[in-house]
Amino acid sequence: MAVSETKYIFVTGGVASSLGKGIISSSIGKLLQARGYKVTIQKFDPYINIDPGTLNPYEHGECYVTVDGHEADLDLGHYERFLDIQTTKANNLTTGRIYKSVIDKERRGDYLGKTVQIIPHITDEIKRDVKLLGKKYNFDFVITEIGGTVGDIESLPFLESMRQLKWELGRNALCVHLTYVPYLAAAKELKTKPTQHSVKQLQSLGIQPDILVLRTEHDLNANLRKKVALFCNVSENAVVQSIDAPTIYQVPILMHEQKLDETILEKMGYALDDTNKLDLTAWEAFLERRANAKRTVKIAMVGKYVELQDAYKSILESLSQAGTYNDCKVQIKYISSEKLNEQNVEELLSPADGVVICPGFGSRGIEGKFVAAKYQREHNRPTFGVCLGMQCMAIEFARNVLGYPDANSTEMDEKTSHPIIDLMEEQKAITNMGGTMRLGAYECVLDKKSKVYDIYGKEHIQERHRHRYEFNNDYRDAFEKAGMKGVGINPESDLIEIVEIPQLKWYIGTQFHPEYSSTVLNPHPLFVSFIKAALNK
Repeated sequence: MAVSETKYIFVTGGVASSLGKGIISSSIGKLLQARGYKVTIQKFDPYINIDPGTLNPYEHGECYVTVDGHEADLDLGHYERFLDIQTTKANNLTTGRIYKSVIDKERRGDYLGKTVQIIPHITDEIKRDVKLLGKKYNFDFVITEIGGTVGDIESLPFLESMRQLKWELGRNALCVHLTYVPYLAAAKELKTKPTQHSVKQLQSLGIQPDILVLRTEHDLNANLRKKVALFCNVSENAVVQSIDAPTIYQVPILMHEQKLDETILEKMGYALDDTNKLDLTAWEAFLERRANAKRTVKIAMVGKYVELQDAYKSILESLSQAGTYNDCKVQIKYISSEKLNEQNVEELLSPADGVVICPGFGSRGIEGKFVAAKYQREHNRPTFGVCLGMQCMAIEFARNVLGYPDANSTEMDEKTSHPIIDLMEEQKAITNMGGTMRLGAYECVLDKKSKVYDIYGKEHIQERHRHRYEFNNDYRDAFEKAGMKGVGINPESDLIEIVEIPQLKWYIGTQFHPEYSSTVLNPHPLFVSFIKAALNK
């Protein structure tokens, strides 16, 4: 199984967006990893933003955060959950970052007076970033997902770079093209013409796809796939279908059943033998446990972006994984924090076995989160506050237990006389919005007498952050005396990272985002414990 050179797999999409390129990329990566290869996945996003950090979640879904503090596309969450790896800044690039890098080089004079152009300067920069992971970390396979849809003007530089790399790398580069095969109900027919046109668009750019993955809601018979292969210049064994599955985690199995991983290896010059035999034992055990779960647990998610599930994608997947490891199915109920109040809180939250108070930024919907925290605390019900959710738990406690009726975060009310949540002094002098953010992995030391210590089973942990405001340590003693304990502390800054009320069954808030660290084969212990508490409420 010795690998002399890194192999590069490009995943493109056609016909429509949201077909699941991230899931297909992750599934290919999982299958290659299960054969013993060292694999990573990167995502190229065609938008001009430097990163998705300033994008509204309704625009682009969740903003994922890597261990090195990069705000990234949510597909990186899929990569990490499937492959059980940690991604970095190098795994996600945008048009904005590419252009900024080229412009910075031009300003420094790196191009020695040359006219800076898309070809070769932009494409060279893209190609360098594609090959960087392989060279730096010696991966066997680097999978590159190109965002957007073939035909979009924004993605043309990425596709041109891919064309050049396929030419330069020969058998070491391969293109997997994902398209959609619609079903016309009136005609009772599946139509392959959109796929044919999508492939022609790729071909017009000088790219011949090596493998086609056909996204469909209906089974595609052998004759239809043979037709697609014929019209698209693709071998018959290289046309596979991606049909709707009960869970995204079933997709690697479905792809393997159609020998997608074998086709990729053969096309890239590998022999199939005992050295790269597939081992999905742990993955299949997870799926079997998931399918056999008999109980159901009801979790209410209180947030302001509940209309778009992708806004809380990592939390949803973490809850789902934790459900599997508790042998139950997780039923989610979305509660808009803008519509939650003292009058309807009983009706909306009492049917739930547990409540997650979701993260976010800004004042919209904040009062509803206070209402949720109060109801859950007073009724001793399992409650998990994440980031802003933890801050809301602290503010509600200050208002209704400590007796500070105007307690708030200075993010919501700069004039509050009790700034329970505030910027640190060094942050207040920074005018650049991104400069005040605490991003990426930070150390945390747990109180050995706490519930979270029992959950983690260790004193020192490291978790990822994405926030600007912090718990104000001026109020720490008052909180501790009244019963809310700061049980996780950052050793460098002495900031509180975790709060809990030990007298309650399960009432825990984290300043960090534990959902970023939960994977299929290693679910996050806080989510596993939370679901267990909800089942036993």
